[in-house]
Amino acid sequence: MRVFCSVEVTITNFMAKHSQHFSRSGSANRNNHGCLSCGTTEHLGKRKYCSIDCRQKLRYTLNMRTGLLRALNTRYASFYFTEASIVMDVMLYNAKEIFSFIYPRSSDKKPAEDYVNMSDLLGNEWWAEKRRTNRHYLATRYLLKKAKRQKTLHHPGMPVEVRIPMIKASSLTCLKLCKSELNADEPEKVIKSAYRLQAKKHHPDLGGDTATFRKIHQAYLDLIRWAENPSFQRRRGFPDKWFYDGCQNRWLQPAPYLVKNRVFFYAGS
Repeated sequence: MRVFCSVEVTITNFMAKHSQHFSRSGSANRNNHGCLSCGTTEHLGKRKYCSIDCRQKLRYTLNMRTGLLRALNTRYASFYFTEASIVMDVMLYNAKEIFSFIYPRSSDKKPAEDYVNMSDLLGNEWWAEKRRTNRHYLATRYLLKKAKRQKTLHHPGMPVEVRIPMIKASSLTCLKLCKSELNADEPEKVIKSAYRLQAKKHHPDLGGDTATFRKIHQAYLDLIRWAENPSFQRRRGFPDKWFYDGCQNRWLQPAPYLVKNRVFFYAGS
């Protein structure tokens, strides 16, 4: 497989020229208002994606090209884009640095297509070095030298984690609660407070509807039962970037709810 030398020069020059825009804040130029898969703002409204098909196409593209990440021994990775570039941040196992690969956007292509080009370019370079040296680790070292390096401490390339209560959404809706509120130290107090508030509005003795109050009371019982032995689902990722988990070898779409209650993971965690 041949290496695209002209593109290699382009990506290297682009990274050197624009690396200052990808500082520790990591989000100054990131597209936060367009579709998280293609960047379009047309007919988007408050949605995060312009269509389900658009989201699925990018996920499929990312998952079809995890071979490079596995070759680099990647623990976590993230993918996002701006109007000028696409960025893939990579953190290796037992590493204390984030390696950022920055590639210029094409004016007539979507981020998924640009990612294919970047992935193919890096993959070709890795294999060419692997054939030349006959050493896996030397090919990896060669490729990582082309990336921008930053320390992992509080770097936006580090994934965050939230605990999501495993409870029916209908129960939360009845008591006007959010799942994040059940992460409190004493969720029983939160549940009881929410129940009292809804009971004052909907209790039949206070002019409320009997059927509605019955649903509220049942939701209260369900939530109290959950609080006695709470169970959570852990979700790692980013609110505005695609996230790759090396343990699962798959990409996960951005999760806006991770903005709340975030817990940073460090290289040794």
